[in-house]
Amino acid sequence: MHVVLAGGGTAGHIEPMLALADALTRRTAPGGGPAVQVTCLGTARGLETRLVPARGYDLRLIPPVPLPRRPTPDLLRVPARVWRAVAETRALLTGLGADVLVGFGGYVALPAYLAARRAGVPVVVHEGNPLPGLANRVGARLAARVAVSTPGTPLHAGEHVGMPLRPSISHLDRAGLRAEARAAFGLDADRPTLLVFGGSQGAASLNRAAVAAADALTAAGVQVLHARGPRNTDVTVPPRPAGAAPYVVVDYLERMDLAYAAADLALCRSGAVTVAELSAVGLPGAFVPLPIGNGEQRLNALPVVEAGGGLLVDDAELTPAWVTENLVPLLTDPAALAALAANAAAAGTPDADERLADMVLEVVSR
Repeated sequence: MHVVLAGGGTAGHIEPMLALADALTRRTAPGGGPAVQVTCLGTARGLETRLVPARGYDLRLIPPVPLPRRPTPDLLRVPARVWRAVAETRALLTGLGADVLVGFGGYVALPAYLAARRAGVPVVVHEGNPLPGLANRVGARLAARVAVSTPGTPLHAGEHVGMPLRPSISHLDRAGLRAEARAAFGLDADRPTLLVFGGSQGAASLNRAAVAAADALTAAGVQVLHARGPRNTDVTVPPRPAGAAPYVVVDYLERMDLAYAAADLALCRSGAVTVAELSAVGLPGAFVPLPIGNGEQRLNALPVVEAGGGLLVDDAELTPAWVTENLVPLLTDPAALAALAANAAAAGTPDADERLADMVLEVVSR
């Protein structure tokens, strides 16, 4: 069986695509060995050129078809670009002997959906965001099945499956790994721990608020693991006095599983993958949605917050005083933290990768 996956550009499309690829290749044929062969589609301009080969999957490149956000002369070139991309993708699907195409949105997905339709290849769509993009709105009308990460996503025939995650996260035993994780970051074994991160590049407003609240946090016995972002080397915290709670600043977190295991609470943005990972591992979050865009990050966090698994604060309201007044009392209340963690876990879908794999294989079997 040959499954073709289309999802490039950003990590929000690529990570769930690769999680599904892993779930599919774990399936074995009756005689042993993998039952599914996976090929990924991408463009030369996206992160997939690095991330997909690093995970061991075949990557085929097709022309990107970016859609202008407003009427410009470039809009006139879109039909020709779509035609070219569809023709090349259809030839790829035919040459690969594709049994099904699974799309995750973005520049790669739209021509892939149209090409699959012309080639007679069934389509499955996965939408990771609560506000679907154009590619998946079109794809959903052509698809045999449509999966969504967030309940209530306004997408035709959408079925709630969740966000596919890598097994190192979805199968994480936070309690069992806690001592090792805290030791790895130079943290104390038994102190309440706040994790601060703003994505791979960091977030200036989170950095400012957390650093300015460092004295209040550590004076209350709360230790901090803070990923400032590789370009934010000016974000520093003076060494804590002997015997005080540590405040550890790193540029980047290579092992998010260890960071999640070390933490009792996260102060972070609310990208779709971040929210899905925190809820899957049962780590409550104080979510600070990105203040630009279409409000999508706020919608990502709302289901977990409404389930009692986290807090939500606007970027403009995130101040050192807010951290001190809201997070310090929470982090020093074990019962309240435990309740938040249980509610966060109840809102998560750690088996989304397997559920989506089942959906894809069912479409092929039909």
